[in-house]
Amino acid sequence: MNGGIVVSAADPSHMGVISKGRRSWLERVPSWVRRLVTIGVLADDPEEERLRKASLTLTATMVSALAVVWVTTYSILGLYLSAAIPFGYQVISIGSLVVLARTGRFEFFRTSQLSLMLVLPALLQWSLGGFVVSSGVMLWSLVAPLGALAFSRRPLPWFLGYLVLTVALGVAEAFLIPAPIPASVSVVFFVLNIGGVSTVVYLLLRYFMRGLALEQQKSERLLLNVLPATIAQRLKAGERPLADRFEDVAVLFADLVGFTAISEQLTPEQVVEMLDGLFSEFDAMAERRQLEKIKTIGDAYMVVAGLPEPRSDAAEAVLEMAVEMQRLVAAYGTPVGSELRLRIGIDIGPVVAGVIGERKFTYDLWGDTVNTASRMESHGIPGQIQVTPRAYERLRDRYHFESREPLEIKGKGKMAPFLLVGPVEGSPVQHIGVGERRPGL
Repeated sequence: MNGGIVVSAADPSHMGVISKGRRSWLERVPSWVRRLVTIGVLADDPEEERLRKASLTLTATMVSALAVVWVTTYSILGLYLSAAIPFGYQVISIGSLVVLARTGRFEFFRTSQLSLMLVLPALLQWSLGGFVVSSGVMLWSLVAPLGALAFSRRPLPWFLGYLVLTVALGVAEAFLIPAPIPASVSVVFFVLNIGGVSTVVYLLLRYFMRGLALEQQKSERLLLNVLPATIAQRLKAGERPLADRFEDVAVLFADLVGFTAISEQLTPEQVVEMLDGLFSEFDAMAERRQLEKIKTIGDAYMVVAGLPEPRSDAAEAVLEMAVEMQRLVAAYGTPVGSELRLRIGIDIGPVVAGVIGERKFTYDLWGDTVNTASRMESHGIPGQIQVTPRAYERLRDRYHFESREPLEIKGKGKMAPFLLVGPVEGSPVQHIGVGERRPGL
């Protein structure tokens, strides 16, 4: 679901996917921030990769900006070695950002940033003389394994590195000389360190939770594209085999007559675009009437009413959709100017429905009603809607039909089907004469 907008370093103003007017988080920040954090984003990067790159670049930029506090404070206190460590981080980070902008090598940028985030806080704590006097600055090293969870495929080595450094500093604590840092400054840095790391942890957890929610939404949308909502819920609950019998289901088969000949004159892109346009309109018609699209087979379309929830107006709902489908196709202009017509068959009766397969599973229907509706379509007349005698009996009080001569129907023998003429006076369906061409929509 959605129109994607591709991003590159030269075009950072559009980042992420915009759908139905909803903007991603990067669309809500100033343009100079977008320009900065998207310098490593490539035009063909997937959405998730674009987000990972932008998030790490933004994290590195924010940490570099916060490092000014440590550089300034330690310089004022005369702790120049300690001040040089966060300053070195700033210099190296700026350099790696420049390399990223020039080369697009995100792997180098990611590795260098995680290494700096892991090692430099430990070095700073060592230079200050231990956990307490440094206000637990080693906590910032935790950002490396947490960041690796989000930005790297191998987070475990980073976490093990963090544990090794923590233990090493604990062992070395007794041999270090505490720096002369006033207690008030130490308290302030405790607040900054704990608050800063907590903020990073919160943002990373939020990142993961939002990513999980988005993936769940994608999975849900994909599932609902192939299964009715109630069936999808039962399938997710582990119900297998999933099968039901319905006694009163209206089944519609439609086939585009002449499409094969037309498609031979079109490019593959035109063929797909044409089918996609028509079938998307059919999908919208089915959704408006709360019908269930079952499948498409080539240029054939199948839709039903009366399942998974029974409905008393199943036959009427399917017939009304058939009328609208005919009007749409009759008014459609093909790219080559050839006429395109729709042949439709309808039956109503009992069916068995269920989910088959473990991979690329489908929700399908079986039974005499399905087979007979298919035969009504294949033995029908282009531009007409043909129904079975039992569908006719259900609809005769609201619609006028014209009987045909009995046909030999495979598996059924002789059957006299009916063609829709139009509605009984007062019906909401517009009149359709036999063989009549409808005006454009």
